[in-house]
Amino acid sequence: MSGSIPFYQKHHLHYDRGYRSKETESKLSQYQLKVSSHSGLEASRLSPVPKRAKPTYLAVDKDNQIIGYVVPIFRGSQEYATGLSDTEEARVRDTAAYMARRDMFTSGLEMERSELISRREAMRGSAERISLNKRIHEHEEHFKRMNEDSLMHTPEFVIKPRSHTVWEKQCVRLHCTVSGWPDPRVVWYKNNVAIDPLASPGKYKLESRYSVHSLEINRCDFDDTAQYRVSAMNSKGELSAFASVVVKRFKGEIDDGLPEPRRKCQFTLYLLFLLYAYGITFKTHIVDKFGVSFGREGETMSLGCTVIIYPALHRYQPEVQWYRDDVLLSASKWHHMHWSGDRATLTLTHLNKEDEGLYTLRVTTKSGYETYSAYVFVRDADAEIEGAPGAPLDVRCLDANKDYIIVTWKQPAVDGGNSILGYFVDRCEVGTNHWIQCNDTPVKFARFPVTGLVEGRSYTFRVRAVNKSGMSHPSRVSEPVAAMDPADRARMRGTSAPWTGQIIVTEEEPAEGVVPGRPLELQVTEATKNYVVLSWKPPAGKGLEGVMYYVEKCVSDTDSWQRVNTEIPVKSPRFALFDLAEGKSYSFRVRCCNSAGVGEPSDPTEATTVGDKLDIPSAPSKVVPTNNTDTSVVVSWEASRDAKELVGYYIEASMVDSNVWEPCNNKPVKGTRFFCHGLITGEKYVFRVRAVNAAGLSQFSPDSEPVEVKAAIGGGIPHASPAPPYGISVLECVRDSMVLGWKQPNFIGGADITGYFVDYREVIDGVPGKWHEANIRAVSERAYRVSDLKENKKYQFQVRAANMAGVGIPSLPSDTFLCEEWTIAVPGPPYDLQIREVRSDSLVLLWRPPVYQGRDPVNGFYIDIKEAEAPEEAWRGVNTKATEKTYFKVNLKEAETYVFRVRAQNKAGVGKTSDVTEPVPALTKPGTKEIVVDVDDDGIISLNFECSELTQDSKFVWSKNYEEMTDTSRLTIETKGNNYELLHYSIRESHLKRLLVISHDHKFPIIPLKSELAVELLEKGRVRFWLQAEKISANGKVEYVFNDNVLSQGEKYKMNFDKNTGVIEMIMECLTPADEGTFTFQMTDGKATNQSSLVLIGDVFKELQKESEFQKKEWQRKQGPHFIEYLGYEVTPECCVVLKCKVGNMKKDTSALWYKDGREIKADNNLGFTEGVLKLEIAQISKKDSGVYEVVLKDDRGKDTSTLNLTDQVFSFIANSSTPLKITSTDQGIRLYTFVSYYNDLLQVTWHYKYVLAIAFSDRIKSGVVGEQLWLQISEPTEKDMGKYAIEFSDGKGGLRRTVELSGQGETTSVLEDFSHSRSDCCTTALNLTCNISGDPVPEVTWLKNDREITSDDHCILKFESGKFASFTITGVNTSDSGKYSILVKNKYGTESADFTVSVFIPDEAGSKKK
Repeated sequence: MSGSIPFYQKHHLHYDRGYRSKETESKLSQYQLKVSSHSGLEASRLSPVPKRAKPTYLAVDKDNQIIGYVVPIFRGSQEYATGLSDTEEARVRDTAAYMARRDMFTSGLEMERSELISRREAMRGSAERISLNKRIHEHEEHFKRMNEDSLMHTPEFVIKPRSHTVWEKQCVRLHCTVSGWPDPRVVWYKNNVAIDPLASPGKYKLESRYSVHSLEINRCDFDDTAQYRVSAMNSKGELSAFASVVVKRFKGEIDDGLPEPRRKCQFTLYLLFLLYAYGITFKTHIVDKFGVSFGREGETMSLGCTVIIYPALHRYQPEVQWYRDDVLLSASKWHHMHWSGDRATLTLTHLNKEDEGLYTLRVTTKSGYETYSAYVFVRDADAEIEGAPGAPLDVRCLDANKDYIIVTWKQPAVDGGNSILGYFVDRCEVGTNHWIQCNDTPVKFARFPVTGLVEGRSYTFRVRAVNKSGMSHPSRVSEPVAAMDPADRARMRGTSAPWTGQIIVTEEEPAEGVVPGRPLELQVTEATKNYVVLSWKPPAGKGLEGVMYYVEKCVSDTDSWQRVNTEIPVKSPRFALFDLAEGKSYSFRVRCCNSAGVGEPSDPTEATTVGDKLDIPSAPSKVVPTNNTDTSVVVSWEASRDAKELVGYYIEASMVDSNVWEPCNNKPVKGTRFFCHGLITGEKYVFRVRAVNAAGLSQFSPDSEPVEVKAAIGGGIPHASPAPPYGISVLECVRDSMVLGWKQPNFIGGADITGYFVDYREVIDGVPGKWHEANIRAVSERAYRVSDLKENKKYQFQVRAANMAGVGIPSLPSDTFLCEEWTIAVPGPPYDLQIREVRSDSLVLLWRPPVYQGRDPVNGFYIDIKEAEAPEEAWRGVNTKATEKTYFKVNLKEAETYVFRVRAQNKAGVGKTSDVTEPVPALTKPGTKEIVVDVDDDGIISLNFECSELTQDSKFVWSKNYEEMTDTSRLTIETKGNNYELLHYSIRESHLKRLLVISHDHKFPIIPLKSELAVELLEKGRVRFWLQAEKISANGKVEYVFNDNVLSQGEKYKMNFDKNTGVIEMIMECLTPADEGTFTFQMTDGKATNQSSLVLIGDVFKELQKESEFQKKEWQRKQGPHFIEYLGYEVTPECCVVLKCKVGNMKKDTSALWYKDGREIKADNNLGFTEGVLKLEIAQISKKDSGVYEVVLKDDRGKDTSTLNLTDQVFSFIANSSTPLKITSTDQGIRLYTFVSYYNDLLQVTWHYKYVLAIAFSDRIKSGVVGEQLWLQISEPTEKDMGKYAIEFSDGKGGLRRTVELSGQGETTSVLEDFSHSRSDCCTTALNLTCNISGDPVPEVTWLKNDREITSDDHCILKFESGKFASFTITGVNTSDSGKYSILVKNKYGTESADFTVSVFIPDEAGSKKK
């Protein structure tokens, strides 16, 4: 045969015997006989006792040094390699024995002495070698400890794996010896795909002992022919070695002369041929089953079942698998599995709480599978210290990196009677027994970051719990995890493309001397009150060789960054920060560094507040126990609300009145239902539940109602599993899934159905295939979606029902359905039709809406009816108008039997019909009672139902609109003999409204009111509260209530109740701060009641109190001399100021005194009193006249005072007296002038030209004052002097301006007085605005421009002086300063603001606008 040889046969010359001719084979046989005879004779002469030489498997070189292993080929086929027949071989053995016996007598003594000496020498040499090896090992270990880094080197293959050629069904083992420090991690690959022993249990076995690593392939088949690669990697590098495995297949018939492995292979092939050719069906039965088991930590437990398979075929082995909580188990040091041919055994070598769960044995044959399940409970081991908590469980390692690992665990159920203070985490390096505690103080969070690991080394972890009594046992150790880069781990575990025979080597451009860039995507991944975990990505680009990181922190609202790891940078892109102040906010950033230097920092994180982000879950609720067996109870509960990262629940049980609680489970369960086993029959128990997450354990739920432990079904009455369901139909079909519906079995076995199981099988060309499970967990609804189907394939289905007695037999296979997507526009069929309340003239039909909605949502349903025996043409509609409800009452004819169906409709039309119901006769069963509705005198609506067939297990369902009611807070159930009050009845809407009105009138009669409670003010500031009842009898009573306190008649409160008019009032002399609150009048007239309230709080009360006090003071003031009009002023044309006020109730001895700034003004001609008006005239007011003026009226009846502040008005009096600006010609030129009533130093006068800040005076332009005239003289005017001139009067706070146009006539006035609108001319020197501010504590002041905050600078100067005066100054005003300005002041008690507008005009534009 010509052609290329496969790569795995190039160095192996292994051929079949078929190439030899008979002649050649005969000659070769004779030659081998001679050689073997000669070698046998020589051996007999050299050995005193004829022994078969022990083969050696060591390969040596010329110096007799061991260089490797030699694995013989076809070890199991040695008898064929010799080429001798059975007769020839016997003759050779006889000859060799004869020669040996002859020589034994001649030299026996010498040989015995020689053998004794050789044995002594061998023993002495062996002892010396052992001693020498021990000293060498101790020296190496000492050197490693003294200088660890000098030993670090890349992995090296001392002995590489060798290629093998084997027959099918044989086992092959590949060996290699690897050196390296740190100890390398070894991974085996098949065609460059990593080998996972867990993926194919029993196929591969990996071992690593004393640097010798092996891969064992069990029962090789032809697919195991491949190239195998072993990869060794540590922190210093990686190295690989290759070996080929060739699996040969024997061709021929079954031959008894063949070796055992070949006979097994041939028998298996023959057995498979018989199974498929003759259609043998295996029936599997699991007997002698293990039950619910209880163990304690540290013990050993075995679970076993006997498996009977019929027909029994010799050497046929089924697939036996063990599961815990639906997770496949594999053989390990914790789990030992054994199959003896008829019994499967699982041994738990060292029980821990992790081993608790539901164990399932699954036996799979060619014809299907059988399963059996039972629960195993594991209790805590006895504590070393009384009161110490139980050990934590399920320790896992997450997010492993070069020097950082997160360890998680679950809290124990037992706390020892005292709350757990926290947990300690221990670590141990793989290969040692030295445990190191990782945290100095206990952590309460069930998650902890471990730092400071050595890169390349593997670690295991354990956790201990502690309370005030002591420390718990340590948990089961975690799986080993290596501290290494996740990218390296992914590369080692990940898969790659098939081997192509090419090795591509790439070399990166050297990046020496490059400072690394910024780290990327820095974020806080976890934050608790004990620590904060940061994560980031390495920077992109060059400079990543040997990169490490520095972490920095900064307290929020500061710019002070502090380096956290000052001494040693971290290698991992993860870091945990401890010792942060709880409640404070921090920001974080990271820098990269290498030998070239430290890089720029990353972007800082958002402010993170130190504290637990994960809350402890809320307590579960509504714990309901239900009888199950005579030693177990089913406990269900309502899940914790808004629980985050929920781990599960712990359940505890206690005998009634014992107050001793015992855990029902020691491993959290995730569902809201649990079977509590190991209870005492006949005892009563109560149960409670609490939730657990990483933050801790919740509070306990309220205790359940007591339940007596007894069998659930009939207390010993025989029961059975339910009959099979029927009527399987398709409700919806898409490309890869179908929704099925079915009908409930006619016989349920004496217990409620707990769920259904669905199986399916593919039908190809009319031949059905193998059944497959569609759901592992039971479904409670009578509809289920079967997924993972193939489009355009045909399928059949079967359904089984289950109750507490077990799972029933499956239904008959359904019709064959094609899996293709429905595209019709109309809806699919409704399903689950149920018949309720059957009477002689009516019944109620219930159904569920279709699963397939069609193109548009379903908007109604039609009900069809016909007599059971009538033909299909007799179907007729019950309702002409579609009903939106999913129930309908149908009127019937007595004694007839009917069937029903339902159709759904949407906008596209009416869809498919549902399955037809079973025939229903229109008959009222004997003894049927109706529900009677009644309303008692207290207005309580009761629904009374009498039932004569009650049993201990009878259960009533409360429904509204045929849906079970969950809120029963307003309902009560009362038992009176056989009379039960229930709410399970149809009440028409009109009837219900009438009942509600009657109920309300009976239960809550009210006193009608004409007006509600109101308040008004009377004379002297008195306060009147009043209301008016429409009708009230003489027996009516009133209670006056203030803030839930009953008031009584007294000096402060005056009550009055006029029963004729129905007016009820209460008068108070005055209001004080203690009277703030709610006033209520409560009325009672026999059974009728009513009340009305008035709330007086906040600003409403303050305004009423203020008005009451004012009215009271006004009344008191007006009893003596008083002011009718308070002190005011007016200005005469001569600029005289007259102060005047109007008074009343004066008499002769009443005195009126005038004061200025607290000093009395002596009477002179300026004082006057005519017609009840007091006057004081101030002529030519000046600065000395500014001040506070006061008038006091008094006599023996009392006194009254009125004041007026003239401090700020003096300037306005003088400025407003100025005349319009005029222009006149003089001998020297042009004079601009104005007159004031009088002139004094109060006036600050400024002349402006064309809106310039001020005119610079010179010899040509002068200004002055002559008498009451203010003038501006322009000598020798020119055309340049034409324009607008203005004179401005100012006192620093406000101003007045007079303008005139020199080239024409015109004037304008602009007064600057307040913040409402400030106007300025462009290019003026400055604009200044001030305001007074008060508040305690001192407010914060903020200035805004166009709703944006402004800050102080050279152009805009903001000041806040003495905590009272705020000023706003704009220097160099320009048009950009125009806008809306606001001042905002605030302290902890509130906020106030004021707005003003600044308008800046260009002089020319302003002048044109004025014109």
